Amino acid sequence: MMRLFQTLLTVVATLFLLFTSAAQAQSPDDVVWVQIEAQPSLSEATERARAFTAQLEDVNGFSLGGGWYAIAVGPYRRADAEQVLRTYVRDRIVPRDSFIQFSTAFRQQFWPVGANVLNRGVIDAPTSVETATATTPAEPVTPVAEPEQPVLQPADETLAEARRSERSLTAQDRKDLQIALQWAGFYNAAIDGSYGRGTRNSMAAWQEANNFEQTGVLTTLQRAALLKQYNSVLDGLGLQIVRDADAGIEMIMPTAEVAFTRYEAPFAHYDSTGNIGARVLLISQAGDQDTLFGLYDIMQTLEIVPTSGPRARKNSSFELVGEDGRIVSQTQVTLKDGHVKGFTLIWPAGDEDRRRRVMAEMAKSFTRLDGVLDAAAGSDAEQAIDLVSGLQVRLPKMSRSGFFIDGAGAVLTTSEAVDSCSRLTVDGDTEAEVLAQDNTNGVAILKPVSALAPLAVAAFNLTAPRLQSEISVAGYSYEGVLSAATLTFGKLADVRGLQGEKNLNRLALKVQPGDAGGPVFDASGNVVGMLLSKPTSGPQLPEDVSFALDGTSIASVAAQAGVQLTAADRTGTAAPRDLRIAAQGMTVLVSCWE
Repeated sequence: MMRLFQTLLTVVATLFLLFTSAAQAQSPDDVVWVQIEAQPSLSEATERARAFTAQLEDVNGFSLGGGWYAIAVGPYRRADAEQVLRTYVRDRIVPRDSFIQFSTAFRQQFWPVGANVLNRGVIDAPTSVETATATTPAEPVTPVAEPEQPVLQPADETLAEARRSERSLTAQDRKDLQIALQWAGFYNAAIDGSYGRGTRNSMAAWQEANNFEQTGVLTTLQRAALLKQYNSVLDGLGLQIVRDADAGIEMIMPTAEVAFTRYEAPFAHYDSTGNIGARVLLISQAGDQDTLFGLYDIMQTLEIVPTSGPRARKNSSFELVGEDGRIVSQTQVTLKDGHVKGFTLIWPAGDEDRRRRVMAEMAKSFTRLDGVLDAAAGSDAEQAIDLVSGLQVRLPKMSRSGFFIDGAGAVLTTSEAVDSCSRLTVDGDTEAEVLAQDNTNGVAILKPVSALAPLAVAAFNLTAPRLQSEISVAGYSYEGVLSAATLTFGKLADVRGLQGEKNLNRLALKVQPGDAGGPVFDASGNVVGMLLSKPTSGPQLPEDVSFALDGTSIASVAAQAGVQLTAADRTGTAAPRDLRIAAQGMTVLVSCWE
C-alpha cells in the first residue's frame, strides 16, 4: 500500500511533465534522463537519492518547483536512456512508472552535494546495462554462495568490566550514546539516558553489525567506536568555539568553512571560506517583543530563508527553517533581558546528515555573553533598497500592475503576470489565486486568499471613448521600487488595433513593463480598459505606442468568472488630485514568485 501511495505521489507531481516531454521531438541523440521518483520534500528526496546511489550509477537530484524534487539517472542519449530504463524496470531496480525526462523540467541540483551537471554532455550508459542488453534475454543463473561467517573482534573488557565502566557514565554520556545509536539506525525510542530493553537490543544490534559479541553492553572501546562513527560526519569542518565579544555570543562554528567578514547590525556575518558554501549569521540587538516579532517578519523576506519549511514564533523566541533545491537555512532566536540574540546556519541542500549535526552542535554550545552588537555597526557599508543589513531581499520573478474590480478584492491584471508562478501576491504580502485567465485577451482575474477591503474599486465606462481624448494609466512602472502607483498621461490614438482588432484601443503614451495590467482612465476618472503588455515578438513599435484591452472585453471575462463590475457615473473632468487618489486606491502590485 505504501509503495502504491508513493507511486501515486510521483504520478501527480510529474504528470504535466510527461505530457510536455511527449510533445517534444524525439531523436536518438536527444539529451535526456531517466526520472525514477519525485518526492514532496527535500529531506525525503535526499534520503531516496542516497539510497539509489548505493545501487546505481549517475544518480542526480533536482528541484522540480512547487515543493517537489526529482531523482534521475543520466544524462544519456535517448537510445541509451531507453535501454537503461528497460533494463532497470525489468530487473525491478527502479519503479515501473519511471520515464524519460528532458533537462528543461529540472531546476537547481541538490544531489550530489555541490554538483551541477544539467549543462554537461551525455555520458555512456552503465556497463552493466550494456552487458545485460548484449546477452540473451534469459535470466542468468547465479550460484548461491555460502555466507561467510563473520570474524568477531576481540573484546577489550569482560561483560562485568563493561558494566562497571558503563556505571561511571554521566547522564549526558548515556544520552549521547542513545543519540549515536539512533543516528546509526539501531534505536528509535526516547533519548532519556535510561538503558532498558530497547537500548540494550539496539546495542546488541550495533555490536552484531560491527562484528562484536552481542552482549547488549558496550565496552569502553566499543563506545568510543560508536561515537567515532557518529562524529565522522563532522571531520574536516573544524568545529571550534568562536567568541564574538562585539555580538555578545559564544558558540561552536565550522571554522574550516566560515570566517568572520563584517558587522552590519543586527548581524555578524561569517561568510563561506571552504568548498561547500556554508554561511553563519550571528544575530544580536537590544529590543523587546516587538523587536523580536519584527525580526521574525523581516527574516522571511530574505533570500537566505526560502519560503518552504517549518517556522514557529512564540512569545520570546522563534525558529525558521527554509529549504529549496539550493540551500537549507535554520534560524533560532530568543529574547532575554532586553537582548534579542540567535544565529542562522545556511548550508547546501542535500547534505542533511552534516547540516543537522552542525546545527545541533551550534545550538547546544550557544552562549549569551554580556552586551549586544552596536546598532550603528556597519552603517558605512554599501546601501541598496533590496538589501537588509547586507542580505539580499527575496525578489519576485516578475511584478506587474493590477486593479480592484469589486468590493471583495478581485483583481484584474495581465495574464503575463500569472504564468509559471509557484505563488502570486498582491501588494507584496497578500496571497492570491487565479480565478480566471483568458490568454487570448491577455487578461487574468485574481482572488485574494484572505479578505481585502479595497480603498477604491474601478468604475467602468463601456462606451468607446472619443479619439484623441486624454487618457491616463496607473501602474507600478518600476515593479515595486516605488511604494505607490504612478500616473502616466497620453491620448487615445485609435479605438482599434493596428490590424483592426475591435477589442483593442491604441494609446499614445510611453509606459514601462511594470505598468502592464494597470487601469486606463478617461478624463472623468472612469476606467475604459486595461493596459496590455507590449509584444515581445514581431515588429518593434515606437516607444509611445501601447495597447489596452477595452472595457467590453473585460466585462465579458468578468461575467464568466462571476464577478460583477461597477458601472461608471462620473462626468466632466476629474481634478488631477482626485484622479491620483482614486488611481492609487485601486491599483495594486501583482508579483509572480518562483
